[in-house]
Amino acid sequence: MEASNLALFWAGVIAFAIIVYVILDGFDLGVGILFGTTRDDEHRRDMMDAIAPFWDGNETWLVIIGAGLFAAFPVVYAVFLGAFYIPVLLLLFGLIFRGVAFEFRYRSERMRWLWDWGFAIGSAVVAFVQGAAVGTMIEGIPVANNQYAGGPFEWLAPFPVLTGVGLVLGYSLLGAAWLVLKTGGTLQSWAYARIPWLGGATVAVIVIAIIFTLDRSAIAQSHWGERPWGIVFAIVALLAVAAAVMGALRRREVQPFVMTSVFFAAAFLTLATLFWPHMVPYAITVANAAAPQASLEFLFWGAGLFVLPVILAYTVAVYWIFRGKARRYYGTDVAQQR
Repeated sequence: MEASNLALFWAGVIAFAIIVYVILDGFDLGVGILFGTTRDDEHRRDMMDAIAPFWDGNETWLVIIGAGLFAAFPVVYAVFLGAFYIPVLLLLFGLIFRGVAFEFRYRSERMRWLWDWGFAIGSAVVAFVQGAAVGTMIEGIPVANNQYAGGPFEWLAPFPVLTGVGLVLGYSLLGAAWLVLKTGGTLQSWAYARIPWLGGATVAVIVIAIIFTLDRSAIAQSHWGERPWGIVFAIVALLAVAAAVMGALRRREVQPFVMTSVFFAAAFLTLATLFWPHMVPYAITVANAAAPQASLEFLFWGAGLFVLPVILAYTVAVYWIFRGKARRYYGTDVAQQR
């Protein structure tokens, strides 16, 4: 059964939204993770300033992914929700704590420690469960009669835990690169110093994951054997990490973030090589998962032609307006009142 053009269109939209989300929300989650590794309040305030204009808009792309799956591929949505019910709850709690921390951190001196930990731990939890979900998908999601057939803790198997840790490190690398791009002074130097070891740790986890999967049945189920050229994406990903580290060592401001973004894009394309045409590895394809043609057409004329372009334009506009180095906005009014 071949997928229709509209099914392929919406699969492409969701794939694009995933890449954009991973890069954009990835850097602000990474900054949140790094936030918990320093006790310098000046650094912490500058970290929040560096992501304050962007973080809530970045999460819009996560909504697009969820809404797109629900509307265009309801079978995939149902299977994923069954497989990752607990991770989704943890993700939502993490995002809630992050959002609350932005509003409450400078409103209560006594409770600031709580909001600081909520911001850092919430960021780490969101990154970990996303990575664990990817690891679970690589191993293969058990499906029977278009329903999830596994247990509630498949995502806590050793390999998903490894990929969860890997994404925490990867997002931290992306966050450090963003701080280099958007800040200056001591915080920029602090971020420069962390890029090399974060890059090394990320590559180490990738190598361990590759070794771990050599004898796994998931690789046999995937389409890797049919597409050996997919190794090119994996090589590009590793070279991009090396280029990001070199950029940091040479004190280049733009190169680390650009190369880390290339790393995530190449890693996504590597996974696409493994999975395609499956949307639920290795059980449900794009063609089998697509909603009825009438639903896809209705979605196209509504969201496809109007909503998505508006969101894309809004995203571009925000990043253009707040281009350059971050200014100190966050918490300024409260600090002046004191």
